[in-house]
Amino acid sequence: MATVGYARVSTSGQSLEAQLQALSDCDTIFQEKESGASCERLELIRMIEYVREGDTVKITKLCRLARNTKHLLEIVELFDSKKVSLQVLNLGIDTASPTGRLMVTLIGAIATFERQLLLERQAEGIALAKDKGKYKGRKPIARIKQVQVKELFASGISKLQISRELGISLSSVYRLI
Repeated sequence: MATVGYARVSTSGQSLEAQLQALSDCDTIFQEKESGASCERLELIRMIEYVREGDTVKITKLCRLARNTKHLLEIVELFDSKKVSLQVLNLGIDTASPTGRLMVTLIGAIATFERQLLLERQAEGIALAKDKGKYKGRKPIARIKQVQVKELFASGISKLQISRELGISLSSVYRLI
């Protein structure tokens, strides 16, 4: 029976240090810097494949494991099928008990609801700012460089090199040519 930790942050600019410290008593720790919106996180998949009957998976917060209730419940169900328990450290929840399982489900549903409200408020704020003329989106950088793109392409430089040289996406180069 092993204790397995899972730590995740969304971007490479963020630090895993606080999570790793909280999980320092684990036998093995899987860690990654990947968006929680992605269900295809390599270290998460490796961790799920790694755990065996009797193991305990520890996470610092529920949001580090899954972004929505459906994904969370799928993971918990996978753990259940392997007879693996999940501990959420900041909430003191352990799915080894029926109460722990209920709490994970409820808190996961509430977190999903909160995220949907946040996105809704964000969309409302952007719409309001657009109405006031204060939000115009990001500047069309590629269009500004259209003449340069065409000149470089005409001189025989590859599309990939143009993309790198001008700091615009390859798809933008294709679109402009």
